[in-house]
Amino acid sequence: MDDPRVTNLPEFSVSEISGAIKRTLEGEFGRVRVRGEITEMKRYPSGHIYFSLKDEGAKLSGIVWKNSVARLGLVPENGVEVIATGRISAYGERSSYQMIVERMEYAGAGALLARIEMLRVRLAAEGLFDASRKIPLPVLPRLIGVVTSERGAVIQDIKTTIARRFPRDILVWPVAVQGEGAAEQIAAAIAGFDALPAAMRPDVLIVARGGGSLEDLMAFNDEAVLRAAAACRIPLISAVGHETDTTLIDFVSDRRAPTPTAAAEMAIPARADLLADLAQKAARLAGALASATRERRLRLVRAERGLPDLPSLLGTARQRLDDRGDRLGMALPNLLERRRAALSSFGGRLPDLPAILSAARERVRDRGGRLGLALPGVVTARRHALGLAEQRLLSGLRQAVGSVHQRAGRILGRLTDSVPRAALREARARLDGTAARLESVSPLAVLARGYALVTDVSGAPIIEAAGVKAGAKMRVRFADGEVNATADGGRAGDRQGLLPL
Repeated sequence: MDDPRVTNLPEFSVSEISGAIKRTLEGEFGRVRVRGEITEMKRYPSGHIYFSLKDEGAKLSGIVWKNSVARLGLVPENGVEVIATGRISAYGERSSYQMIVERMEYAGAGALLARIEMLRVRLAAEGLFDASRKIPLPVLPRLIGVVTSERGAVIQDIKTTIARRFPRDILVWPVAVQGEGAAEQIAAAIAGFDALPAAMRPDVLIVARGGGSLEDLMAFNDEAVLRAAAACRIPLISAVGHETDTTLIDFVSDRRAPTPTAAAEMAIPARADLLADLAQKAARLAGALASATRERRLRLVRAERGLPDLPSLLGTARQRLDDRGDRLGMALPNLLERRRAALSSFGGRLPDLPAILSAARERVRDRGGRLGLALPGVVTARRHALGLAEQRLLSGLRQAVGSVHQRAGRILGRLTDSVPRAALREARARLDGTAARLESVSPLAVLARGYALVTDVSGAPIIEAAGVKAGAKMRVRFADGEVNATADGGRAGDRQGLLPL
């Protein structure tokens, strides 16, 4: 018999149970705000984003549909703690519940600061904050570009300051400075200004907004904005928030201003200051020019006083020239006369050259005759001296030879021939033994037993028949001589392969 407790229960299909649970969840919770850390995030080609929110005790699946991604408020990343706003629903095919997320925001200032610090460290490691990358500001820009909101008080402060200090043309690129899509608009504005033609490109660029909370200023901590500012070729001034507010664009920009008004003052000098500086420099230049002129005039006067009387000098020089001319005309004949007198005096004192030559010839003939008479006597005396020296030399030599013979006789009388004969026999025995060993290893002895030594024409030995080509020239040495031979191409192992030449 069936149990009535079982048969009285209503029966549901799986789809009915799943639909009932879904309706219960959606009706019970409605819109909720959930705080957790993003994990397992995955962006599908369809544009939908799937992820999970977790804390210390649980994990909740989440979905951001494609049409909600643009209005999400931030770019979701793994490891970021957020507060997600949406509704709870169920997915019947997997028997799971999930959260359909419509908006996200960072969970408190701590998470925002941690995210900003991580980005700052990474960009600093890449060198985006280096001082060597900073571009100096122009002294007097022709055109000033401004990236800010067109409806805020910031643009009015910048316009007023520039008009007051030195009126210049301003080119405004209006953008949203907070909220959804603000970072993308700011990055696009900076890149757009940088991409303008040179004739239309501003000389200096101001990125500005008023004060606000950390969340309101997050667009200026976005990586896309920072990289656009770092890549900008225009000198960039950041003026975001109040003086105490600091965003990452302040590190990337070329100059940081505490307020938008201060940024306008940095970008353009005051006309009054320029005029005053110009007047001061003009006065200093005029004074220096007048002083230099006075100094040059005084130097010219002193130089003029030190110059001699040129007409007087010229007259004196002309008179001296006339005097020198007259004296030269009279001195030349006198000089010639004195030179002639001196030459005549020297001619009288010169010796008689023919008499000197005749006397020299007489002395030469006299000394030649005396030399002819004395030469035979000198030769005879030299011969007699040589004969005496020869006799003394022969006598000494005979005495030395006799002494040597006497000492040799005494030495030979004391010697016997037994010792030399024994040494000679021992040497002959060693010689015979060495000759026998040498004969045993001599290649000529091997040749005498019927062998032959084969070499090529250069004398290198040939030890293998396989290496001999047909027609190769060789030399064959026997015990009694050598013959030339030519190989006929025999194979290795053949005993016939050589032909005499």
